[in-house]
Amino acid sequence: MAKRNTLFIRIVEGKNLPIKDITGSSDPYCIVRIDNEAIIRTATIWKTLSPFWGEEYNVHLPPSFHTISFHVLDEDSLSRDDVIGKVSINKEALAAKPQGLDGWVNLTEIDPDEEVQGEIHLQISVLGDVPRILRCQVLEARDLAKKDRNGASDPFVRVRYNGKTHESAVVKKSCYPRWNESFEFELDDAPLDTPLSVEVWDWDLVSKNDFLGKVLFNIHRLQSAHQEEGWFRLVPDKPKHSQHEGTLGSLRLQLRLRDETVLPSGHYQPLTELLCQSVGPHLNGNWPDLIMLIDETTTAESRQEVATNLVKLFLGQGLAKEFLDVLFKLELDKTSEPNTLFRSNSLASKSMESFLKKVKFIAVTSFLCLRFISPAIMSPKLFHLREKHADARTSRTLLLLAKAIQTIGNLDTLTCCSKEPWMGPLQPAIQLGITQLKDFISRLVSCDNSEDLGLQQRMSLQCGSMEKEGFILLHKTKDKSMLMTSPFKKYYVTLSKDTLSYARTQHSKKSSFISLPRIRAVEKVEEKSFGSANVMQIISSRDNGLVETLYLDCKSVNELNQWLSALRKACSHNTDTMSSYHPGIYKGDRWSCCHQKDKADPGCDKTKHGVTLQEWYDPLDPDLESQLIYRHLIGVRQAMRKKYQEMIKPEEEDDRETLEGEKKLDGVTRLFSVLQDLQNSHTAVEEEERLKNRNFLLELQT
Repeated sequence: MAKRNTLFIRIVEGKNLPIKDITGSSDPYCIVRIDNEAIIRTATIWKTLSPFWGEEYNVHLPPSFHTISFHVLDEDSLSRDDVIGKVSINKEALAAKPQGLDGWVNLTEIDPDEEVQGEIHLQISVLGDVPRILRCQVLEARDLAKKDRNGASDPFVRVRYNGKTHESAVVKKSCYPRWNESFEFELDDAPLDTPLSVEVWDWDLVSKNDFLGKVLFNIHRLQSAHQEEGWFRLVPDKPKHSQHEGTLGSLRLQLRLRDETVLPSGHYQPLTELLCQSVGPHLNGNWPDLIMLIDETTTAESRQEVATNLVKLFLGQGLAKEFLDVLFKLELDKTSEPNTLFRSNSLASKSMESFLKKVKFIAVTSFLCLRFISPAIMSPKLFHLREKHADARTSRTLLLLAKAIQTIGNLDTLTCCSKEPWMGPLQPAIQLGITQLKDFISRLVSCDNSEDLGLQQRMSLQCGSMEKEGFILLHKTKDKSMLMTSPFKKYYVTLSKDTLSYARTQHSKKSSFISLPRIRAVEKVEEKSFGSANVMQIISSRDNGLVETLYLDCKSVNELNQWLSALRKACSHNTDTMSSYHPGIYKGDRWSCCHQKDKADPGCDKTKHGVTLQEWYDPLDPDLESQLIYRHLIGVRQAMRKKYQEMIKPEEEDDRETLEGEKKLDGVTRLFSVLQDLQNSHTAVEEEERLKNRNFLLELQT
């Protein structure tokens, strides 16, 4: 059993943003943060107060995440970027709306006291009988917010109870401090409802101290347990009323959280077999009712997701062609207007669209022209050809060029000229392009028998095993010793299915590599370590058991998270992984993050294996696809039952005992039975997990 949290994010647009530049406009962009960790940066839209981004992302998250926030900033070339505002949405608000959130949300002022992150490790105990003593032992903290310009903080702890206050020592320049200090309070004089407050602050010499978060405890509940120890998430203070409420503009967002519990494969086998039987070749079109029911009861809002999940499931079973055949027959039967065939928002058209993304050699013209060339011309940023969106005039030109290229991909000049007369002057060029495209595709997909084996071998070596590649700044250290002033050098890094290799040039014959099973952790590095917020580290083990660390300096937060995601997914089945790591470097005689002097110290922060960006070329996950299909079918079960009764009613009036009727009834009845069995399994597993993971520490917090 595994927990899978997938968050769909679509940053649509903004409006009524405040003016930040002397030109009377702004250059806005958006940073997406998960628990205050930046994972996505949108493009900058220049000189506008109503930017349109239209960027979509799918992010796999650990079950422990709490908040997603969108920070809107104004980009400045010569000075620090101006902060415009933010939108914060917690996990509970997302989970309360399974259909997702879609709408305009007002930007609010960014309050430094609300920018809280990290956890604190405490041991709380009740000692003695008369008098009773409350002891709070402050051990350490991790991943605290960075409040100083050096990329760190100077944290100390303030403990309050019954009007008395104690403070710990200040740990300089660390977001991973270790205090190991104890504070004691008398319990007998305090009212029963008096809370214990543990606050973390950043010490400043000149200005006032910065708030880093706090935890409140109900001591009355603790007295029965006498002692508890654990990590507690820091939370912000009560939010203050913003003076700029409604004056900072708003964002239009589309968000949908999928919090799935994926059962072992055996639980989904009956559902998978039933779906495969519904498109099997032995049916000869006599039993498409199961797919027909899914088609008829799927709403427009969920049709794309359902189509994608079904295509992935049938691809994994080798029945994608049969599934599409059934859908196309249903589509043909209910189509009344031939000119709009497969152009509607139907399950068949959505499934074919998803299928073309997965199968590269089924429809070469569609894939090359309609799915790659035209979109790349119309939106170069989408394909990473440019880092920023084009201006309005250039976008219009690119749109017209993409239209012409797509016409060539359609291999039809007569239709375009009759529907759009302005395309008439381009007809000779389009006709020549069609001829050249046909010749290119013919040569692309054909080869002699004698060359067939060699071609397959070359393709498997050159592109079949390729996951990600590109130039990147890199530095390797075997002993985590003091780094040079400028340690990074430019290398061409290639991630394949088995290795991560790097060389000075793309076609260099001499390269170094790391075997993926030897990678123990892939994590970010603190900004203060190298003066860059986009550095990651790859920790691996060598044959002699020693640890080797490879540092990669990425150009942007997007490139950083793309490499992190690709490597984490490639190493997802590694067994010898680390549970903790150091986000800093060993410099001089200590770690820069927690100031520990032992090089072999296990680490001061927990690894984050679960945070990855989803890509369309990710490998198939049959259990997850089956779970998503089950979740959809459970939601429309009553609608399916009602629709099926309407479908079989005329047949029952003619002959209730026909073999075909028994066959259909058996298939649909089995579907409802399988769904009920899966629902019972989920209920049992969730109850078991609830009892297993019940945390008394959380009940102590007020």
